[in-house]
Amino acid sequence: MADYYGNQPQDVRPGIDARRLWAGGVATAVVAALLAVVGLLIARGIFEVEVLAPKGEGVWGNASTTTYALVAAAVALLATGLMHLLSVATPAPSQFFGWIMVLVTLIAVVLPLTLTVAPSAKIATAVINLVIGLVIAAVVNSMAASARTLHRRRSQQNAAPPPTRQQWTQQDPPTRYYDR
Repeated sequence: MADYYGNQPQDVRPGIDARRLWAGGVATAVVAALLAVVGLLIARGIFEVEVLAPKGEGVWGNASTTTYALVAAAVALLATGLMHLLSVATPAPSQFFGWIMVLVTLIAVVLPLTLTVAPSAKIATAVINLVIGLVIAAVVNSMAASARTLHRRRSQQNAAPPPTRQQWTQQDPPTRYYDR
């Protein structure tokens, strides 16, 4: 049965705007890479902790700083891909994504604590990984929520063509605000 405006019943299912999601994913990758660099600069420059580079390499360090930033960016892109997959395949994508990201972040925090390096380097790396993981999880989850859409398919049963402009203007206009 058609509604007031002649619209037919619709099959509504949740979806995601992939372009918006991946544009946000690329932006999140840039944020994650910069966050990794900032974390390393703070650890090395302010606290003088040898994280991922020997002391002789200076505040910037060596190629490991660039690698660490690129890995952080790759993790953000992987998180975006995971959220995209969960959004189209599971009933509660945010819950699954949240749990997966908490566990992956926990692994990234615990792993440096098991290495045979100075305790200060272990703690600094664990803190940097924690911050990067939390930021990626929060930003990807937030942008996925804003990229969610509803896909509508018209029911083919009793489907009638939409009313023409002339037919639509001949109908009585809505009399109350909520009838609009």
